Amino acid sequence: MGTASSLVSPGEVIEDAYGGEGGEACEIPVEVKPKARLLRSSFRRGPRVIGASFKSTGSVELEYAAEYERLRKDYEIFRVSKNNEIASMQKKEAKLDEENKRLRAELQALQKTYQKFLREKESALEAKYQAMERAATFEHDRDKVKRQFKIFRETKEKEIQDLLRAKRDLESKLQQLQAQGIQIYDPADSDSDDNRTTVTTAGTQCEYWSGGILGSEPSMGSMMQLQQTHRGPEFAHSLIDVEGPFANVSRDDWDVAVASLLQVSPHVSQALWSNTVRCYLIYTQETRAELQAFIQTHSLKLQRFCEGLGHFYLNVSFPEEKAALYAAERRREIERSSVCVLLLKSSVSSCVIEDVEEAFVETPDSRPLLLYLRTGERKGEKEEVFTLSPSTRDLLERVNKADKSAKLKVVDHAGSVEEGAALIFTQLERVIKQELLGLELEESGAVEEREEEDSGDVLWDLHDEAFQQACSAASRFSFQKYVDRLNDMVAAPPPTPPLLVSGAPGSGKSLLLAKWIELQQKHSPNTLILYHFTGHPLSTSTDPVLIIKRLTVKLLQHFWSISGLSMDPSKILEEFPRWLERLSACHHGNIIIIIDSIDQIQNAERHMKWLIDPLPANVRVLVSVNVETCPQAWRLWPTLHLDPLNPREVKSVISTECVNSEIKLTKDQEKKLERHCRSAATCNALYISLLARLITHSRSSWTLEMTLQQCALCQDTVSLYRLGLKAALDSLSTDQEKHIMKELLCLVCASHNGISESEALELFPDLSFPALTSLLHNLERLLIITYACGLVRFQHPQACEAVNQEFLDGGKCRGSYSDKIIRFFSEQLNQDRVTWRVADELPWLLQQQDDRSKLQMSLLNLFVSQNLYKRGHFSELLTYWQFVGKDKCSMATEYFDSLKEFEKTCESEQSMSQLANLYETLGRFLKDLGLLSQAVAPLQRSLEIRETALDPDHPSVAQSLHQLAGVYVHWRKFGNAEQLYKQAMEICENAYGPEHSTVARELDSLSLLYQKQKKYEQAEKLRKRSVKIRQKTARQKGHMYGFALLKRRALQLEELTLGKDSADSAKTLNELGVLYYLQNNLDAAKMFLTRSLEMRQRVLGPDHPDCAQSLNNLAALHSERKEYESAEELYERALDIRKRALAPDHPSLAYTLKHLAMLYKRRGKLEKAVPLYELALEIREKSFGPKHPSVATALVNLAVLYCQLKQHSDALPLYERALKVYEDSLGRLHPRVGETLKNLAVLSYEEGDFEKAAELYKRAMEIKEAEPSLVCGKAPSRHSSSGDTFSLRSPALPHTSR
Repeated sequence: MGTASSLVSPGEVIEDAYGGEGGEACEIPVEVKPKARLLRSSFRRGPRVIGASFKSTGSVELEYAAEYERLRKDYEIFRVSKNNEIASMQKKEAKLDEENKRLRAELQALQKTYQKFLREKESALEAKYQAMERAATFEHDRDKVKRQFKIFRETKEKEIQDLLRAKRDLESKLQQLQAQGIQIYDPADSDSDDNRTTVTTAGTQCEYWSGGILGSEPSMGSMMQLQQTHRGPEFAHSLIDVEGPFANVSRDDWDVAVASLLQVSPHVSQALWSNTVRCYLIYTQETRAELQAFIQTHSLKLQRFCEGLGHFYLNVSFPEEKAALYAAERRREIERSSVCVLLLKSSVSSCVIEDVEEAFVETPDSRPLLLYLRTGERKGEKEEVFTLSPSTRDLLERVNKADKSAKLKVVDHAGSVEEGAALIFTQLERVIKQELLGLELEESGAVEEREEEDSGDVLWDLHDEAFQQACSAASRFSFQKYVDRLNDMVAAPPPTPPLLVSGAPGSGKSLLLAKWIELQQKHSPNTLILYHFTGHPLSTSTDPVLIIKRLTVKLLQHFWSISGLSMDPSKILEEFPRWLERLSACHHGNIIIIIDSIDQIQNAERHMKWLIDPLPANVRVLVSVNVETCPQAWRLWPTLHLDPLNPREVKSVISTECVNSEIKLTKDQEKKLERHCRSAATCNALYISLLARLITHSRSSWTLEMTLQQCALCQDTVSLYRLGLKAALDSLSTDQEKHIMKELLCLVCASHNGISESEALELFPDLSFPALTSLLHNLERLLIITYACGLVRFQHPQACEAVNQEFLDGGKCRGSYSDKIIRFFSEQLNQDRVTWRVADELPWLLQQQDDRSKLQMSLLNLFVSQNLYKRGHFSELLTYWQFVGKDKCSMATEYFDSLKEFEKTCESEQSMSQLANLYETLGRFLKDLGLLSQAVAPLQRSLEIRETALDPDHPSVAQSLHQLAGVYVHWRKFGNAEQLYKQAMEICENAYGPEHSTVARELDSLSLLYQKQKKYEQAEKLRKRSVKIRQKTARQKGHMYGFALLKRRALQLEELTLGKDSADSAKTLNELGVLYYLQNNLDAAKMFLTRSLEMRQRVLGPDHPDCAQSLNNLAALHSERKEYESAEELYERALDIRKRALAPDHPSLAYTLKHLAMLYKRRGKLEKAVPLYELALEIREKSFGPKHPSVATALVNLAVLYCQLKQHSDALPLYERALKVYEDSLGRLHPRVGETLKNLAVLSYEEGDFEKAAELYKRAMEIKEAEPSLVCGKAPSRHSSSGDTFSLRSPALPHTSR
C-alpha cells in the first residue's frame, strides 16, 4: 500500500501557516511501510479480460482496499493537521485578544496620566503667574521704599553739605571781620533771641524748588530693576556749585557754564529779532540817492543770502518828511533792529538826530553800527570836499564819544553814489555774516564751507519766542498759588506721571508755564528745561514728529552732539525715550520737559505714548490741556486746574493797564465791569487782558463809555475779539488802509504758518513800510497778532476764529485768499527761488485745496522736496505723497525721472554741484524709507558727479562716500561699508586735518560698524579718538552763541574792574580770567588772573583761601600751556594754603589735590602722587562714608598708581574693595564695574594668573556689550564724584569720560 511518506518526511516539523510568533509547531507521527507495486498497478486502466481467474480478481480487490486504506490515512493526516492549525490559530487569537486588552488598558492609563500632567502644568503656570505678580508687587514696593529712603538720605546729605558750606562761609567772614578789628559778639552771651541770625547760602534750597529730590536718583530702564545709587556733591570734579560758575579754571566747567547761559538765552543770536535781519537805515535828503542805489542794486543780494540760511532780511527806513508821524514806531524799530546804518553828508534834521541819539549814543552796544559819511565828490579830476554843519559835527562827536568799545564801523567816501552804495553793501554783508549770523570768513572774504547738518529748522526758534512773549504777558497776573503747587507736585518723590495743567481756553495755562519756567531758570540754573509752545492747530508747531525731534535736538545740544539722530518719523518717536534715558543719566541735575497745549498736537495719544511709560527719576514732564479736549486716559494724572480770575485779580489787571495808559475809570464804570466779569467766559485771563487793551485803546474814535457799552455786549472771547477788529478798523484813516488790514488778516488766516513782513510788502506793492509797521503795532497792541520767527501770526486761536467770522463769512471765503498765496509762492517757484517759506506753504495750501496734480508738480520740484527733507519735515513729505496717491516705489520712480530731466539742463559747475546734492538727498530719503536697493543708484550717481565735477579728494566726495557706506551698513554689507568709511576719513584728514569734526564723524561711523561686527577693541579705540576730537573742537570753537554770551559777560565785567582795589574787584578779575580762558584767549586770561592774585594778596593777605583759588587757576593755565614746572609750583602753593585755611574735607582742597596729583602723574612723579591720592581717598571716606561710589573711584585711582609702581600686592585689595562698592551701589552691570574688572584682569595677567584674567575680562566684555552707546561716547556715571578714573591701558594720561 502507498504511504504518505512522500508528503511528510519523518521527524519534519510543520510550522504555523501564518508564520506568527505565537503559533506552535507540532510533530505528526507517520508509520512507514515497505514499498509495494500496488500503486503502479492500481492506476493501470485497461479493459477487463473475460475468463480471468478468481485470483486475479481478488488481487484487484485487495489493491482497492489498500488504496482506500491509504486514502483514509491521508485524510486522517490532513484532518489532524488542519485541526492542529485551527487550535493554533485559536490560541493565537486568544493571545492577541489578551494583548489588545492589555494595550487598551495601558492607553487608558496613559490618557489619565496625560490629563493629570496637563492639569498639573496649568496649575504650575497659574502659580508661576501669581508668583510673578507677587514678585512684581514686592519689587515695586521694595523699590518704592528704597527710593523714599534714598531720597531722605540724600536730602539729609545735601542739607549737611549745605550747612557745612554755610559754616565755612561764616568762618571765612568771621576771619575777615576779626582781621579788620571788628568785635564779634557771641549770641550765646545775649539774653535775647533777637540777635540770632538765620543764614541762607547759595547752595540751599530756594522757595521755588526743592532741588535735592529730583537729582536724587538715576534713570531707570525698568521699574522692576533699580540700580541703587548714592549722590553727594560733585567732589573733586567741579566747584561750580561751591564757588560759582566762573570761579575756577577748568575745562570740565565749560559744559555747565554754557548750558546755564543757554537756558536763559535763545539759540538765535540776540541781534536777530524774530529771525529777521532788520537793517535800520537812517538817512537825510542829501544821502537819499545812496539809499535808493543800495536798495535797488544790492539789497536783493542780502535778501537771497539770508533766505538761503533760513532768515528774513528787511530794510527799515522812515522818510524824513514823514518821520515825525511815526515817533513811537521808530523807537520800537530801533529796539528790534539787528544793525543800524547812518548815511550822512553835511546836514541833519531833528528826526535824524533823534534816531541817532537812540541807536548810536544811548545804546551803542546793543547792535552793530555802521556810519557812511560822504565827505566829498569827484568832478572830473577835481575833488569837492563837503563841509559839515555844526549840528552834524556835534552829532558825530557824541557818537564817537559813546563808542567806547570802538565797534563803530566808519565808511568815508568821496566818490560816486553807486560806489558809495557798493561800499555800504560790502561792510553790511560782512557785519551780517560775521556778527549777526556767526559765520566764519576766509581771508578772501568768502564764507567758510560748513559741515551740513540736517537737524535744524528755523521754525523751531518760534517756540522760544512764544515763551518770551508768554513771559512778558504773565507779568500782569499773579500765579503764585499755582507756582507753589507746581513746585510741590514736581518735587514729589519719583516715580511720578506727567503733571497736567488744565483749564478753559484763554485761562492762562501758557502764561503760568512760561512764568514757572522763568522762575526755574532763575533759581535752579543746573536744571535743564526743554519746552514747546504750540500755535495754531494746523500749523507746523503741532506736528508731533517735529516736536519730538526739536526736543531731542535741544537735549543733545547740551551734550555737544546731535550725531545719531534719525530722520525716520517712526524712529524719532521711538528713540526719544531712549535718548532721554541715556542723557538723563549723564546730566548732573534735573531735566524738565514742558509741552503747552498738548491736546492740539495731531494724534497726541498715539504719538505721545512715551508719556505713560515710567520716566527716569530725575525727569519731570508738565503738559497743559484744555479741560474739554483732554483725552480720557490722561485725566488720571496729577492735575492742576486753573480757576477763573476772582474780582480782585480782574480789577488789578484792568487798573494796571489803565494806570499805564493814564486813563481813570469812575466808580460806576468799575462796578459795571465787575458785574460784567462774573461768568466763567468773561473772567478768564485772555478775556480780561483783551478787555483792558480795548478800554485803553487810544487810536479809536470811540469814547470810553461807548467802548464799555460795546464790551458789555460781548459774552465770550471771540465776540470781544470781533469788537477789537472793529476798533482797529475804526482807528485807520483811509479805506485803502482798512482794505489792506482785512486782506492781510485774511491771508494770515488762510496760510499755514503766517505771513512775513517782507512778503506783506510784496503782496501789497502800494503799502509802505511805515504804514505796515504802524498797522501791525496796532493789531499787536490789541492782542490780535504777534511776531513769531519773522512771521505775523495770530496770538491766540480765538483771534483767528474772530477773523474767520468777521471777514471770511465763517470760512466760506478762505479759498480765494489761499489762491492768492498759492499764486504768490508759485511765482517764486517759477523764478527758481525756492526758500523754506515756499516749501512750507505751497504744498500745504495745495493739499488744503485738494489739488493733487499741482501738489504733485510742486513736490517734483526737487528743491522743494530737498528743503522739506533736510529740515526734518520727513513725515509731512510722506503725507503729501500719500495724499497724491503714490506709494514708495512709484514716488521713487517719479523722483528719478524728474532728476534725469533736470540733469539734461545742467551744464555749469554750480548746477552740477546742485545736481549731486539732489541725488544725495534722494538716496538718503530712499534709505530712510527702507528702499535700500533703490537708494544705492542715486548715491553712486552723486559720487560720480562730485568726483568728475570737483575733485576725487574734495570733501564733498567724502560726504557721498559716507552716505553710500550708510546704505551698505543697513544692507549688512560691512566689508563695503568699512572700505568707504575709510576712504571718506582719509579725504577728510587730508582736507581738514586729523582733528576736524568731519574726521570724528567718520570715526564714530566706523566705531558703530565695528560694534555691529563685534570688533569691540577696534570700536573702543576709534570711539576714544572721536571723543577727544569732539572735546578739543568744542573747546577751540565752542558754541557760537555760548561764546557770544561769554564775550558779552566779559565786557560787562571789565567795566567793573576800573575801581579801587577790593575783594570784589579781585573776584571780578578772577572771573574775567576764567572767561577769557574758556574763549582760548590765554594771554588775556593770564593777565587778569595775575592781577587778581596780586590784588588778593594786597587786600586779603597771601594766606587767604581766595589767593589759593587764584594760584590754582594760574596753575591750570600753565598746565594748559604745557608749562608743567610753573604749574607744579603754583599747585603746591595753593595746596599749602588750603591745607592750613580749610577743613580737611573741603571740596576746594580735594580739587587742588586731584589736579596736582594728575600733574605729578603726567610728569612721571608717581611717588609724589601716591600720598596725594591717599589723602584724597581719606577725604572722600570722611565725607561720604566707605561705601560711596566716589570712594571707589579714589580706590581705583590709587590702585592704578600702585600698578604703575609695580606694587601689585598693594593694588589688588584696593581693586577688590572698589569692585564691591561699585557693585553694591551702582549695580553689577554698571560701566564702572566693567572698567574695574578690566583693570583687575590686566593685573591678574601680569601676575601670571591667566585663567582668572580671562574670566574677569570675559565678564568685563559682557558688561561692555550690554552698555548703551551715547552720542559722544560713553558718559560717566552721574553718581560718581569725579571723572578722573584711570585705565591701566593708558598709564600716561588720565582717562576722563565725558
